[in-house]
Amino acid sequence: MTSEELKEKVEFALEEIRPFLQSDGGDISLLSIEDNKLVKVQLKGACVGCSVNQMTLKSGVEMTIKKYAPQIEQVINIEA
Repeated sequence: MTSEELKEKVEFALEEIRPFLQSDGGDISLLSIEDNKLVKVQLKGACVGCSVNQMTLKSGVEMTIKKYAPQIEQVINIEA
C-alpha cells in the first residue's frame, strides 16, 4: 500500500468515527502518518480535556483505523 493509499484509508476511518465525536461536541483531525505505522491526530472541541479521551482514542479511533489499515501500530493524540 502506498503512503497516499494509507492516508486515504486513515482519513476514511476518521470520517467513520467523526459523527460520534461531533455528537459529543468534539472532532478530530489527522496531523501525520509516520513510518506507515504511527498516526498522529488532534482531538478538538469537547474531546480536549475530556476524562475519557484516551479510551476514545484507543477503543474508538485506533480500533477503527486498524480496521482499514492493519499495519498501523499506534494512534497518538497531539495536544494543541
